[in-house]
Amino acid sequence: MAPEKFHFISGLPRSGSTLLAALLRQNPRFHAAMSSALAPLINANLDIMSSGHEVSLLMAPEQRPEILRSVARTFCQTSTDREIFFDTNRSWCAKMPLISDLFPGAKVIACVRDVPWILDSLERLFRRNPYENTRLFGNDGERATVYSRMESLARHNRLVGYPWTALKEAFYGEQAKDLLVVDYEILAKSPEKTLRLIYKFIDEPWYDGHDFDNVEYDAPKFDEALGVDGLHRVRPKVAFQARKTILPPDLFHKFENMDFWKDTSGSAASVIVPTQNGLNPADLAKKLSNSGNF
Repeated sequence: MAPEKFHFISGLPRSGSTLLAALLRQNPRFHAAMSSALAPLINANLDIMSSGHEVSLLMAPEQRPEILRSVARTFCQTSTDREIFFDTNRSWCAKMPLISDLFPGAKVIACVRDVPWILDSLERLFRRNPYENTRLFGNDGERATVYSRMESLARHNRLVGYPWTALKEAFYGEQAKDLLVVDYEILAKSPEKTLRLIYKFIDEPWYDGHDFDNVEYDAPKFDEALGVDGLHRVRPKVAFQARKTILPPDLFHKFENMDFWKDTSGSAASVIVPTQNGLNPADLAKKLSNSGNF
């Protein structure tokens, strides 16, 4: 049986998307996991049906969306028998118009974190295994020093820069009302309150069986292939761990103030982010309930 509903998890790396998927999949009605093959399959089929390929001359325009929907349904149906399918991929934020047309009613949940801390987290993973030339970098020049590593990851077509620009496009785009931005700090500090707001955003009844002290997720074979051990490993207990950065101060400061999602004045997106006065989930829930975006 094909899933009844589709939703999507996207946003920035090292910002809680795997943790969110691990929490959502505790609900027996929900399927959620790390990045899947669905987005590449959609992109590949879309590419071959687009102008410039002979196939595009042999198809009627109305066939394209039906074929892509069939690809998605078949992929999901053969992946799970659960009712609601959450697919994870960094590229979904750049595909909001496509999602809106293919899957009416679908929501996109974008996990975010301050960019310097994302880079700090990736640098920690890199240093954890000095005997591995991870595939996160294309050559010795990119991986040479912390400066070259962070600069390469932040480029607009790379691991951090690409999803950041995709999120910015979605945040200010026409389909922003279908976007929910979730800050990692709030998810880690108050997982139940945050998850309840997510349930409200996707219009699903709350599931009482969530266990925030026993969360399971790991993808060791995938991470091993990338040469980045622990990239998708989730700690059993949901908690926020404060730490000092290992980045040089000038490098850390260079990537500060990139959190555009904290100012919603020009966007119809919904956000769950820390307030200037600190974390207050109760006040935050009230504010979101009154915002009209839910």
